[in-house]
Amino acid sequence: MGHEPVGNANRLALKSWRRALELKGLVETGPHQTLLSFIMASSQFHAERPALRDEARQLSYRDLTDLALFYAKWSLASGLGRGATVAVMMVNSAAYPAIWLGITHAGRLAALINSNLRGAVLAHAIRVSGARHVIVDASTQAALAEITQDVPWDVQIWVHDAATGGLQGISVVAPGFADVTEPAAHPARQDPALLIYTSGTTGMPKAAYVRHGRILEWSAWFAGMTDAQSTDRLFNCLPMYHSTGGVVAIGAMLAVGGSVVVRPRFSATRFWDDVVGNDCTIFQYIGELCRYLVRSPPHPLEAAHRLRLCCGNGLRGDIWEALQARFQIPRILEFYAATEGNVSLYNCEGKPGAIGRVPPFLAASYPIELIQIDVETGSPIRGPDGFCL
Repeated sequence: MGHEPVGNANRLALKSWRRALELKGLVETGPHQTLLSFIMASSQFHAERPALRDEARQLSYRDLTDLALFYAKWSLASGLGRGATVAVMMVNSAAYPAIWLGITHAGRLAALINSNLRGAVLAHAIRVSGARHVIVDASTQAALAEITQDVPWDVQIWVHDAATGGLQGISVVAPGFADVTEPAAHPARQDPALLIYTSGTTGMPKAAYVRHGRILEWSAWFAGMTDAQSTDRLFNCLPMYHSTGGVVAIGAMLAVGGSVVVRPRFSATRFWDDVVGNDCTIFQYIGELCRYLVRSPPHPLEAAHRLRLCCGNGLRGDIWEALQARFQIPRILEFYAATEGNVSLYNCEGKPGAIGRVPPFLAASYPIELIQIDVETGSPIRGPDGFCL
């Protein structure tokens, strides 16, 4: 498959930047706004459209709003002060985003815990979050039960939906929240909303604050960059406890009325069945996912998809070209960003192997410099004067 001619690529890039800036303006209409309040305002005319779908259930925009507001009321009724933290340790599901959207809408923080953690590492993640309430599902509750003695305070464990394993189910106490009113004021854009853990290279997981304004900005930028439409359906098999799978992929679709098909994990053997079976138009990747796809045996549906775009990071140039040629994917949008970082780059032009750039008309607003590094050591390369090159 050939690459876009330079002129077409530049026009497409300009369109992407323009739409991203337009959507960014829409989510910056006031100092107090959450992603949920934006979704509620923009979805009033498509309340019955599907928002999130997993293998067991589908949530319309009305269902998503109702479930999120329930968790907002639960947060208010549970004695949690403003700015308090609730830990969420669940596998990917349609309900997962609704839970943290509601908690953060109420001015509380949601700490998104890696559902694979166990033992001392899990206890550390709970401790550093300061959470006194932890929401689990059927697949993670045993891991929490094993480490409660290692957490130096009383932690209330709740099971999403019905009670099980001797733990209290949140749905059981739902009637008690009927009279709880919504928050009097939405959190400010600069208020923390999420704790997202980064593995780093050494030691225990580190928790990074993500503020409401950043969640809104991520959602707007990626909706614009991907040219997301209400007719799009994004396939998401990335972990929802990370920024890409849990915020970027979800927020970009929900901001424009699109829908998200959720799977608990990536499966190379099931990938094309899921993508084609759910009529997906976009999928979110990390580089390793694409490498596994390229190296997998031929699949009878790999050319029967309706994908127009895949979006992600860490895609090597050689894998990029093999992926696009074999599966006939019209466009790849590579980006560079970090949960705890302050720089985002987008490769709107579709140049294989590039992580992106800041266009000239935004250079003053996003001043960055790229430096040379030693690829063997990862250390910056310096000139005779000691400054980075």
